[in-house]
Amino acid sequence: MTNFNQNFLKYWLPVIFWMGFIFWMSTETFSSMNTSWSLKTILRFLALEISPPVVDIIHTYIRKAVHFTEYFILSLLLFRAFRGGSRTLLDWRWFFFATSLGVLWAAMDEFHQSFVPTRTGSLGESQPIM
Repeated sequence: MTNFNQNFLKYWLPVIFWMGFIFWMSTETFSSMNTSWSLKTILRFLALEISPPVVDIIHTYIRKAVHFTEYFILSLLLFRAFRGGSRTLLDWRWFFFATSLGVLWAAMDEFHQSFVPTRTGSLGESQPIM
């Protein structure tokens, strides 16, 4: 196998896989409506006296945290891919390109969600499910 193929598999295949994973997470399968039941069940199990409005707020914040985390991981993978096998520990260009591509992918993901009936493509707060 050539050096290019090895580098692609090692550095860029995880990026492509993660981008696909994010795309899949943006489908109807992981809409707020579909994730609320399991999350609410767990929250109510952990805190029996939790009110439905509080559960909805926690659900919203957990979903936002997961959304942020998946893009943070993407940016780390992109940084690693742009760095490649370099011995230099940090180069501002890697950070710039990783962040720029991560933000671009996030914007495209929000655009994609605007076409999914049970999702909302928005940079703002999502609507809680009652």
